[in-house]
Amino acid sequence: MLQISYIRENKEKVLAALAKRNMDATTIVEEVIQLDENRRSTQVALDNTLAEANKLSTAIGEMMKNGEKAKAEILKQKTSQLKETSKELSEKLDSYANELLQKMYLLPNTPADLVPHGKSADDNLNVFQEGEVPVLHEGALPHWDLIKKYDIIDFELGTKITAPGFPVYKGKGAKLQRALISYFLDKNTEAGYQEFQVPHMVNEASAYGTGQLPDKEGQMYHDAKDDLYLIPTAEVPVTNIYRDVILQEKDLPILATGYTPCFRREAGSWGAHVRGLNRLHQFDKVEIVRIEHPDKSYEALDGMVEHVKTLLQELKLPYRILRLCGGDMGFASAMTYDFEVFSTAQDRWLEISSVSNFETYQANRLKLRFKGKDGKTQLAHTLNGSSLALPRVLAGIIENYQTPEGIVIPEVLRPYTGFDIIN
Repeated sequence: MLQISYIRENKEKVLAALAKRNMDATTIVEEVIQLDENRRSTQVALDNTLAEANKLSTAIGEMMKNGEKAKAEILKQKTSQLKETSKELSEKLDSYANELLQKMYLLPNTPADLVPHGKSADDNLNVFQEGEVPVLHEGALPHWDLIKKYDIIDFELGTKITAPGFPVYKGKGAKLQRALISYFLDKNTEAGYQEFQVPHMVNEASAYGTGQLPDKEGQMYHDAKDDLYLIPTAEVPVTNIYRDVILQEKDLPILATGYTPCFRREAGSWGAHVRGLNRLHQFDKVEIVRIEHPDKSYEALDGMVEHVKTLLQELKLPYRILRLCGGDMGFASAMTYDFEVFSTAQDRWLEISSVSNFETYQANRLKLRFKGKDGKTQLAHTLNGSSLALPRVLAGIIENYQTPEGIVIPEVLRPYTGFDIIN
């Protein structure tokens, strides 16, 4: 979340930045500032009351030592009153602090200066495009028909076992999926990211830490009995490794990667744009996470973008990069680049990665800090990106690499699959 000190000292700047998200935050920002003032004044009153009580306790001790019992009894009555007052002030302070925290959770991150104004995906800025769109043979099919033709992914079987949106990968389809996961992890570790295998469920503190709660609770599968959430992305458990941690500046940067299945309840309605692999309730994704010094986080963001570019270049898929406008950015992000692959058979762009800098927004929730060379402790910057999300990459490969003879496997994946065509 945003830092209250920053909001207090930069109110107009915060309001202008949130306006990029098409949000009039005047009322909630005023409420936050007022609650913070109430909290601070209550804290001062509590501190003064406790200090006075301690002073009287010392005086009572001296009086008892000197045999001045009557005077001591009078002061004891005052001490008792002060204890009651301090209890009331402490309860009031807790109430203000909790109310302030709940209000703070409602404020999204402030977009960076380079984030364009805009209301929707139509206003995103295309900053890079590369790759030739293949010319497909006559009678080319979308991937949802190809997977049936070659019997490599079965949606009906997934519906039988679980529900719609939970496909079963079969034969060469399963092996191609595994090949992509191994390839992405190998490329990430070669680039310096340490691999982690993490739990696929997280507790409430972890979900709050990275900003999934309270913003996205309707999108997450929740086990009410144990109060655990199925993860929507590996970002959540991997970033939470460093919750409540104070690093040393020499420890930075930290680069982590991990593969997990991902679970999202609200995966969209059924229709032409969400058919097949385009939108699922369960899907596989390889994630990269970075913890950076604030002075170097945007340089790191550029590096992450370049890294994802190399994956798509090696897969030889036509792609573009969009800088998201304020109205299309995620709740916790300060700046996001989306990667989209062109699906020739569907004649549309498919989002396959988001790479984001959260600046101190997640770190403030996580209490993720580092001690600088000057000995002062400050919040780190967190970043993450899909590297990559598999379903739409797989859809792009199946569609763009189709031939009359079958689906050709990208050359870079053949050492992982052990075959070069699905036919």
